[in-house]
Amino acid sequence: MTPLVDSPTPPAKPEQIARYEATIAELQSVIAGLLAQNAALVARVSELERQIGLNSSNSGKPPSSDGLKKPPRTTSLREPTDKKTGGQPGHKGRTLERRATPDTIVDHFPTVCSGCGARLEAAASTGHATRQVFDLPEPQPLVVTEHRAHQCQCTACGTQTRADFPEGVNAPVQYGARITAIVLYLLHFQLLPEQRLAEAMADLFGIHLATATIAAMSRACSARFSGFIAALMALIAVAPVKHLDETGFRVGGKTWWLHIASTLRLTVYRVAQKRGGIPEMLSGIVVHDHWKPYYKLKDVVHALCNAHHLRELKALVEIEKEDWARQMQRLLRLACHAANLAREKGKPIPASRIAVFERIYDRIISAGMAFHEAQPALQAATRAADKRGRKPRRVGHNLLLRLQGRKADVLRFLSDPAVPFTNNLAERDGRMMKLRQKISGGFRSTEGAGDFAVVRSLISTAKKQGWDVMHTLNQSPDTLLAMLQAA
Repeated sequence: MTPLVDSPTPPAKPEQIARYEATIAELQSVIAGLLAQNAALVARVSELERQIGLNSSNSGKPPSSDGLKKPPRTTSLREPTDKKTGGQPGHKGRTLERRATPDTIVDHFPTVCSGCGARLEAAASTGHATRQVFDLPEPQPLVVTEHRAHQCQCTACGTQTRADFPEGVNAPVQYGARITAIVLYLLHFQLLPEQRLAEAMADLFGIHLATATIAAMSRACSARFSGFIAALMALIAVAPVKHLDETGFRVGGKTWWLHIASTLRLTVYRVAQKRGGIPEMLSGIVVHDHWKPYYKLKDVVHALCNAHHLRELKALVEIEKEDWARQMQRLLRLACHAANLAREKGKPIPASRIAVFERIYDRIISAGMAFHEAQPALQAATRAADKRGRKPRRVGHNLLLRLQGRKADVLRFLSDPAVPFTNNLAERDGRMMKLRQKISGGFRSTEGAGDFAVVRSLISTAKKQGWDVMHTLNQSPDTLLAMLQAA
């Protein structure tokens, strides 16, 4: 029997080798493509997880987007103290105080003796205890004032001359200034929709208003005070520190923008069709949230809102787990506490301490930049990268570059006590627009939106000045401007 012996493998032919090499090259290309696709998908999943983790406490998303699962409240920027909650000693509270001369006195006498049961008379009174009840009077019928403009005949020439009606008395029948002031206050400050406002006026005062009448009142007030609001804007423009912000709202089914310019004592709202319609001719310090068009303003010094930075840093700490962000978050909070304490004492922060904050700030920025430079490059598919521009960067990297390039604007609150840590003033002034949208929706016309901006500017400024709102709405623009100049 012939033993089995492996026969030698015939040498591969050149055409076979070429096919093998082509197959290997093709497989290598497929593997490289799959690896790149896997890396892009992993990065995309990471980005989506980051977006899911964002809420109103760690990003610029509005609280209404949080749904039913509300995030915990943002940690306060104030240092904890041993003081109890509530009003502190020396705080001027507001409570009911007895009046020396009440409007009505109701006497109550006992009818029988509590000792023997004998009948008692009012004349037997030997003293009394008092308690006062504050309440609103019963709604009264409307007070109707008839103005009669008499005409007189001159005895010399026989000419008939008629007296003028008072200013504001323009129609044969009209509502008075007090009713108009209440309507404007409820419409533009308490944000009641027109139909509900008409219902409230009917239920509370027995006044039946048509929605067209309410709109006419708003239009007349806006026309009356438009010049006064322009004067307010001129005062804000030259104020040492002013706050700017903007928010979108709906007008005629389209997105418009409400621009806010405010100080501690003044507020002006301005309607614009484009978000970029920012005010011009400003001077002094402008506090804002780093929206780039604000940096196109000339002859101003910028200060950035650090509440925005803290929210962005919180997202990097909670979601991305970046240690430099935790350090920067702590540094900004400590700097805020230092500025608050210095402001309470009425003294500036020493230059040496500011220099320490700046050195730590620079060190944290350097650590953060080193961390991101060591990270692998982002795949183009993970974020919308402009093929003609720069390569995509991570969110933390972009924030680092902003904090590095705008260091002076971020820390301006340390060197200037007049500069606040945040832009919360303008954000509070603009927050009511979102509330109005939730209650009443958008505006049907640009005229209605403009009327709202003017009247709301007037009422907001009156509240900041400590003026009585009802009285303010009935004053002349010249009188109010004189009051501002005298303040």
